[in-house]
Amino acid sequence: MQTPPSDVTQLLRKWNEGDRAALDQLMPVVYQELRKLAGGYLREERPDHTLQPTALINEAYLRLVKQDFPEWQSRKHFYGVAAHLMRQILVEHARGGAAAKRGAGAQKLSLDEAPIFSQERAADLVALDDALTALADLDERKARVVELRYFGGLSVEEVAGALDISVATVGREMRMAQAWLRREMAK
Repeated sequence: MQTPPSDVTQLLRKWNEGDRAALDQLMPVVYQELRKLAGGYLREERPDHTLQPTALINEAYLRLVKQDFPEWQSRKHFYGVAAHLMRQILVEHARGGAAAKRGAGAQKLSLDEAPIFSQERAADLVALDDALTALADLDERKARVVELRYFGGLSVEEVAGALDISVATVGREMRMAQAWLRREMAK
């Protein structure tokens, strides 16, 4: 059963006003949507990725609660921030794995204990993040469309609803953003 958006918005308002108990009430309500976002992010990762959706949600939750009474504009704003945090966590994980691959903080492990890490996949994720950051500087909405669609795993209709734009606009923004990102990443 899906919770009405008004309930989520009401809990966010209470959290804005300093009610920490509202956050405790909010998380079970939004957990399924956050799990969907996390699943969308991880679906694009390699199958043996060391982060699981639950771990990604938990890390995003920890970062959300560290914020002192954030000024949530709406439930869409909340989900957008959560999606962005998940993207940052994955990029940090990829960058950390790449550093570990180069030997930073190396510990001796047997082959059975060593995590499998795809250097190319991590490099792709970092390059995509860099390109998306550059795109956001030029056109924030195009970057948000890509982030919600690619990382968040939202459908075109869900992206349109989250950003209050038409489905046709999502399609246009996605096509232009993809072309720009391909060109930027090919540099």
